[in-house]
Amino acid sequence: MATIANFLAKPSPDLTSLTKNNTFFQLPSSQLSFFTKPRQNLPANFEITRRRFQIIKATATSGAVKSTVKEDEKVQKIHSIEEFDKALQSAKDKLVVVEFAARDSINSKKIYPFLVDLSRTCNDVVFLLVMGDESDKTKALCEREKIDQVPHFSFYKSMEKIHEEEAIGPDQLVGDVLYYGDNHSAVVQIHNREDVETLMNQHKEDHKLIVLDVGLKHCGPCVKVYPTVIKLSRQMADTVVFARMNGDENDSCMKFLKDMNVVQVPTFLFIRDGEICGRYVGSGKGELIGEILKYQGVL
Repeated sequence: MATIANFLAKPSPDLTSLTKNNTFFQLPSSQLSFFTKPRQNLPANFEITRRRFQIIKATATSGAVKSTVKEDEKVQKIHSIEEFDKALQSAKDKLVVVEFAARDSINSKKIYPFLVDLSRTCNDVVFLLVMGDESDKTKALCEREKIDQVPHFSFYKSMEKIHEEEAIGPDQLVGDVLYYGDNHSAVVQIHNREDVETLMNQHKEDHKLIVLDVGLKHCGPCVKVYPTVIKLSRQMADTVVFARMNGDENDSCMKFLKDMNVVQVPTFLFIRDGEICGRYVGSGKGELIGEILKYQGVL
């Protein structure tokens, strides 16, 4: 397999941006860098999106009691830097989702009910709320975390900030929580080349198709398509094995991307009987399903 020359052997001092595409990120041949989303207002169809989110949630959690803003006891309120640091430390390796909000922010009030809903359905994720204009202590916390616009969502694991977003809607919030906090779904989490080889050997005898989702931690299209990957992993569990690797997790993963000639993400590698038989680059749901069915021999 061809390799990429000088494919991020070490972080370069001029790593500033990823080239963004509608369905994937282009990884430059000589460097890899991170995309920072520009600030924007919440989408104009926010209320429509909200209703659709509620319908989807009701279908997924049949019989559950409808959440309201008042029923938010699972969202921990933070009032100082000391409380914030203690909450991160207590969470250990769990995903921590923090909403930085303000009492006079309409957008903060609109997005908060979705945070409450997520706190009730994602039991392995810790949710925090910081009202930046509550007191001098919360203002100091926002200054330390460099928060200058609300609502602002920060994602932490093991005391480290791994992602942040501003002015996002419900779909993006749900996608981020699933992508960064997925520990118990049917998708196998891959952390190095040895994990890939082990997975391939495990399914040589049963001849199951393996779909390996290769992405990056801060890749918008990777986050966008991941809920579809989770859903397919449950629907196709009898015939297909789904796995995921974040290429920028460590040097072993990055070398795997280089060796597999992965230059755009997300890239889905299709593996059967220990051999890579194809790939799909992009985040189109219909196209991904079509490719999976093709390599299953259905199409």
